[in-house]
Amino acid sequence: MLHYALIFFVIALVAALLGFRGVAGLSAEFGWVFVVLAVVILGVGLLSGRMPPASP
Repeated sequence: MLHYALIFFVIALVAALLGFRGVAGLSAEFGWVFVVLAVVILGVGLLSGRMPPASP
C-alpha cells in the first residue's frame, strides 16, 4: 500500500516539474489517500492482534 503511495508522490513531483498542475495535485491526493489507508489498516491489524483468544 505504501508502495503505491510512493509511486503517486513521484508521479506528482514529475508532473509538477513538467508544469502539469492538475495531474500533480491529483496524484498527490491519491498518494495521501493510500498513506491514510495504510495507517488505518496498520492500526486495525495492531489492535486486532492484541485481543486475547476467546475461551471455548
